[in-house]
Amino acid sequence: MLLTAVALLTPMAPALSAAAAPGDGGVPGSRTAAARPQLAVPDPGFENGGTGWTFGAGTGVGTGNSHGGARFLYLDAGAGKSAELTIVAPRNGSYDFSAWIGSAGTGGTYTVRRNGETVETITLPERRAYARYTISRVELRAGDRLQIAFGSGSAWVNADDLMISPAAPADPKVTSSDPEVVQMFGWAKRKANSWAQLPGTTGPINVDEHQTGGTGTAQYAATYWAGYANRSAYYSRDMTHQLAGAHILGLDEANRTMLRSFAASSTAAHKYFPVWALNFDAKTYLSIDYKSPDNYVREVPAVFELVEKAGQAYLWTGDRSYVDDPTMWNFYRHSTEEFIDLHNSAKPNGKVKVAEGTGNGIFAGAASYNEQDGDGLAEAGDGIASQYQAYLALATLARGKGETALARTYDRRAAELKAYFNDEWSGSGSGADMVRAYTTSNTPVTGWGKENSVFVPMKQILDPGPRNDAYLDYIQEQELGPEGSPNIESTTYLPDMFFKNNRNDTAWTWMRKIYGQRELQHVNSSQGPNGDYPEVSFTLVSQTVEGLMGIAPDAANRTVTTQSRLPSGMKWLQAADVPIGTSTITVRHDGATKTRLTNNARHGAYRWEARFPGVHKNIEVNGVPQRVRTKTVGGVTYTYATPTVRAGATVVVRVTD
Repeated sequence: MLLTAVALLTPMAPALSAAAAPGDGGVPGSRTAAARPQLAVPDPGFENGGTGWTFGAGTGVGTGNSHGGARFLYLDAGAGKSAELTIVAPRNGSYDFSAWIGSAGTGGTYTVRRNGETVETITLPERRAYARYTISRVELRAGDRLQIAFGSGSAWVNADDLMISPAAPADPKVTSSDPEVVQMFGWAKRKANSWAQLPGTTGPINVDEHQTGGTGTAQYAATYWAGYANRSAYYSRDMTHQLAGAHILGLDEANRTMLRSFAASSTAAHKYFPVWALNFDAKTYLSIDYKSPDNYVREVPAVFELVEKAGQAYLWTGDRSYVDDPTMWNFYRHSTEEFIDLHNSAKPNGKVKVAEGTGNGIFAGAASYNEQDGDGLAEAGDGIASQYQAYLALATLARGKGETALARTYDRRAAELKAYFNDEWSGSGSGADMVRAYTTSNTPVTGWGKENSVFVPMKQILDPGPRNDAYLDYIQEQELGPEGSPNIESTTYLPDMFFKNNRNDTAWTWMRKIYGQRELQHVNSSQGPNGDYPEVSFTLVSQTVEGLMGIAPDAANRTVTTQSRLPSGMKWLQAADVPIGTSTITVRHDGATKTRLTNNARHGAYRWEARFPGVHKNIEVNGVPQRVRTKTVGGVTYTYATPTVRAGATVVVRVTD
């Protein structure tokens, strides 16, 4: 059976492959959760003939059109045909139920019932290729009888690879003058959470397009899908981009588990590269990408993005495990010290150090995420830009740990690396003529590099000003032209890049385009439609909250910054119940001149920096005029105020000219 987060009613002991990670890649408490009975589908991929299912006339288990594995559930054409499964809930909980379904006609149904009463029915459209459908937030109490049912339509219906996810721990809500952003966020948060694994269940490991049955089973940890749906794993590149969206849905345990598993794999034997992908047990290296300590997929930007995103997780949560866990802390230090020293020999970089790839392909260590760029690159824009952000993140983490001298060291290294990039590494050209990579023979490379172009302004290593503006224009031109990426994964970075550079209308246009293409078939036919690539939904969640709303937290220090990035025509936007630390906030922007923040906590105040682009003559807090203060951040001048928002209180800040 293929990739499921559900398993037998009695979980099996973890089964590690020959390429299992040394040491413990899990998190404390995971064994306790796994030992208890867990809600599960007994035969989610129908590989055992549909164990537990009741098949009516014209239904059954077939072969030849499966989504994964060899078998699938079928319903013949014509009304009145149905197949049902009944499960008794072993414990209280709230769950999402997903299934891959194809239908040659209309009128088919996917239904979840609780104790005989319908919770929700999805009426299926005509779509012959498999797509994923989810019924969310089904509340169950121990002893409830859950029924999952499929009904026939005007033509055949096929279903496969059922999955149970825990309902999202957080439930932020978006309202707006623009109904499209409301619809988009609602779709994205439901779709993203449907990829969360249910800890303690048993599922296959090492599933891929060549091993559709995998190589065994293992007990799954708190993780979520980050990569192709026909592989039983999460990928470092994908999960780092999905991390903020996962936090906004409350998936902090999964973020911590997954980051820690990559940190644990960054060993001296691997020359401090983490592995590229792990199975959902958070321990076993995915076999298609890992052959041996000298032969596995690894790409330089991922090392640094893992450090950067650990810093981001710390800022959102204030969770001290990000600074106190030795496995995590050692990973940060190795990644920004020994890793760079061990991978810095092809190109001289003067006083600074830049981590390099081998130029010999992804199984030997690639310099860039752009795997279509060809071999031969030693240094790439996405690698050096991600290294810059890793330095900044380590400075943040060091301050959280109380190591202020170390924090100053990494702030200085970040500044030196940025100065070197702008003064030397990127050359003197602009737009298409700017250097975005170097070969192993130290030859500069210009032109379009996809990720190794996009990451440069996205990671903000390029100084604000004419060159940055010209490069953003160049990237937009390339992405809209014939050389734009056909893979939706690469496109999901564009809203982030444009929001970080205050091109709000362009960022929103890309969000709308990504959302509008969610029903198109993905370039990988096994993946289903674009919307079923996990990165799409997770990033639309984060791009709404971090991008459009401009919410930037520091939970440990009880501070939060906001900046309206509403596009033209969007009069107001509110994000309610956004999790920060152990509670939530609600923020509403009315245009770019008025922001309201509510601290939903029962205890504890937040210091709020409310920013407004431009120099304004007047600023008010709850209607009371304040002294006008300005600051310049990233080349942009803001007028701002810093009120304290007590628990349960609402504060409104407004600027006028």
